[in-house]
Amino acid sequence: MSEKPSYAELENRVAELETVEAKLNSIQQKFFSIVDNIGVGIALIDHGMEILEMNRQMREWFPGFEAGKGHICYRFFSRPPRESPCDSCPTVKTLKDGEVRREKIVISDKEGYRTFRVTTSPIFDDTGNVKSAIEILEDVTGQITLERQLLQAQRMESIGNLAGGIAHDFNNLLFPITGLSELLLEDLPKDSPEYQNAREIYGAARRAGDLVRQILAFSRQSDSKKTRLRIDEILTEVVQLSRSTIPSNIEIIDNIRSDCAPVQAEPSQIHQVAMNLITNAYHAVEEINGRIKISLDMMHLEEGHPAGHSLALGEYVVISVSDNGSGMDEDTLNRMFEPYFTTKSRDKGTGLGLSVVHGIVKDHNGGIFVESHVGEGTQVRVYLPVADEKKTDEAQQPHINGNTGTERILLVDDEVSVAKLEAEILKRLGYTVNVQYNSLTALDVFQSQPDAFDLVITDMTMPGMTGDILAKAVMTIRPDIPVIICSGFSEKMNPEKARQMGVKGYLRKPVLKSKMALTLRKILDKPDAPQATD
Repeated sequence: MSEKPSYAELENRVAELETVEAKLNSIQQKFFSIVDNIGVGIALIDHGMEILEMNRQMREWFPGFEAGKGHICYRFFSRPPRESPCDSCPTVKTLKDGEVRREKIVISDKEGYRTFRVTTSPIFDDTGNVKSAIEILEDVTGQITLERQLLQAQRMESIGNLAGGIAHDFNNLLFPITGLSELLLEDLPKDSPEYQNAREIYGAARRAGDLVRQILAFSRQSDSKKTRLRIDEILTEVVQLSRSTIPSNIEIIDNIRSDCAPVQAEPSQIHQVAMNLITNAYHAVEEINGRIKISLDMMHLEEGHPAGHSLALGEYVVISVSDNGSGMDEDTLNRMFEPYFTTKSRDKGTGLGLSVVHGIVKDHNGGIFVESHVGEGTQVRVYLPVADEKKTDEAQQPHINGNTGTERILLVDDEVSVAKLEAEILKRLGYTVNVQYNSLTALDVFQSQPDAFDLVITDMTMPGMTGDILAKAVMTIRPDIPVIICSGFSEKMNPEKARQMGVKGYLRKPVLKSKMALTLRKILDKPDAPQATD
């Protein structure tokens, strides 16, 4: 019969157990500290889909767990609560077969929708049966958003590359239309029907050129030129276009004031703003045979006006587009100008329209303000500051103002129709022109008689030798020769790059006669001045 342990021995054993317990508690505290601070959500789920425990991250994502443990997984995590597990629930599968599962699950909460990468692992009992499952949730909402934005950016880059690829050819087609109609306006009597027809052709070609520049400005972030213009003319044109494209069951009401002051703006961009706003309004009312109101007015922004917090005080032209559609909730209102955010189906928009509108308005020193309530429709107001009276613009009709000359010019362009038009323009301005349709031949001509020319004009994109290479070659032969590069579009060339390489002028096609005349005189009269500004 073994002796009973003494009191001292019992005390030692108790002390040892307390030490072990303290170590276990310390290890447990460290373990839970790690689990709570690991940066992912962790939950323990049993066969009844009851949540047994959650770490701190999980409790932050889904508050209310401590108020009453024993929550059912699919009722607690879902908003609104579900009555059965999610169709693709990895926990159900893991509890059933004991396999590790990985899925992506979208869960609705008070802030919207979160996407989680969920990994579930089984916990076995002593007999080898699945006792419960551990859910590990990683919030990948931001990652998914970035991936989508990257995909959208790649798509837009592809569109930009396509736009750039066709812009050169399209501008070469526009150039003869613009240039020849400009010459016709000089030749025809102003009171003749033919003059009016030529002016319409000229105006349409100019708008087409503006459209190309708009595409390039969006895809390449190139600069756009602002001129003094009356918005009522543009808005009236957009309304007429909308009436022909929007079904007749949608009522369109317009109240466009015709005596509004001009603004300093880029015409095609204002056209884009109006079209986007009207299109959005149409999508809001198309299911209810609704109503769209478009108005244009002026207002003096005074101190105390809500818009005065973000805009300078003064005179503004205000475009207003309203509808009686379903309206927007606060969350949608807060996100409506975010790139790629859209509530439309894929066939009705990419989510870029309003973000582009916002960028255009801000670039014009204006403001855009939206009022909307669920079930009560939406009103969008665009404020654009009235143009400064001191600012002047290029005339809409061509004017030469005596910018003519008698110098000798070597003109190089592989597009025969463009080259012939440019030569005709230069001859009308008084210059002597040698036209070459091949850049290599043009270099031979210049090399054989470099002193026979006072200036070289070359296209940028040409086979055999591009305009920038030709420019370097002729300037190597004769360093003092001024060169002008013309381009419909080129990733390799812009006004700044042209100036850095010593080129004196850069003209973007289609080139107006007045622009050509002014550029030539600036360069020929001051050949030593750094220029190349488009």
